Amino acid sequence: APRAAPVPRAGMTLSVRTERSITFMADGRERTIRTNAATVQEALDQAGITLRDQDSISVPPASFPRDGQTVTVLRITGTREVREERIPYKTEKVKDSTLFTGTEVVERAGRPGARRVTYSLRTVNGVRQKPRRITEEIVREPVTQLVKVGTRPLPTSVAGADGLDWGALARCESGGRPAATDASGTYGGLYQFDVRTWQGLGGSGRPQDASGAEQTYRAKKLYVQRGAAPWPHCGRRLYRS
Repeated sequence: APRAAPVPRAGMTLSVRTERSITFMADGRERTIRTNAATVQEALDQAGITLRDQDSISVPPASFPRDGQTVTVLRITGTREVREERIPYKTEKVKDSTLFTGTEVVERAGRPGARRVTYSLRTVNGVRQKPRRITEEIVREPVTQLVKVGTRPLPTSVAGADGLDWGALARCESGGRPAATDASGTYGGLYQFDVRTWQGLGGSGRPQDASGAEQTYRAKKLYVQRGAAPWPHCGRRLYRS
């Protein structure tokens, strides 16, 4: 109170603050001051420390400073980043009685979608924090992949071709691998069908996507039509010595 102010007969109220020691940790330095400030923010100003933009301190600025208290100044910089992220597609399988058991045909190819996500990126005292997701927007919806699954019982016997060594032919043509393809991508499966021949025999899709049993069944049908001619190099393996 001003020294010249009169003291009322009823007395007067004085606010008395004792001097305290407070330490600020800022910009890699330690600063200790003695102050009778009423708030931590006031003591911060007395220490000559300025908060900029998103900077903050480890205690509420309006709180009362305690003797021996240490306050950390957090230098914060922040930006936003927009990323486009992939949304995986789902696969739906439906039964199809026109396809043989063990055969799956992709009726509609799946396509992944995309979302645009905005992240908040912050650096506190030079240390980068974990990105925080703020908003997201679907840019493109994913397209579900539709797969037909065969349920039709597969015949195994074809008159005129059942007694031949189909395992030997398969080992010669493809190493016995139902999903094998040649280097050009033209021929596939156990018996290296081309797609046109395969579909001409009643197959769906690509031969390498069918079960081994179906491939053998259709190879037998091809043999009945054309003999061993479709396999000029390995055809002789059909005949057991």
